[in-house]
Amino acid sequence: MTIQNLKKRAFENPDVESEYNSLETEFVLIDTLLTMRSKAGLTQEQIAKKLGTQKSNISRLERGASNPGWKTLQNYANACGFDISMKVKNRKLHASE
Repeated sequence: MTIQNLKKRAFENPDVESEYNSLETEFVLIDTLLTMRSKAGLTQEQIAKKLGTQKSNISRLERGASNPGWKTLQNYANACGFDISMKVKNRKLHASE
């Protein structure tokens, strides 16, 4: 079974689909962190050294197992050679999309 088939089957339950959708922004953030580090060609250990922290903290950040502040996200991005910004959108205006 492929991940797409598993996802499709799971989404037959409206509660599962709703919960998945509510976590979408977290998934996007995790994917963005991993993509930045990958494009920078850095290991978790190298990022940790640049940020003056432990590899385990970077691992937690990349797994979504922590609640980072904006400054932590900026520092992570900068260590990877990136800048970050935030996009705000009105849920009511995007609900029909």
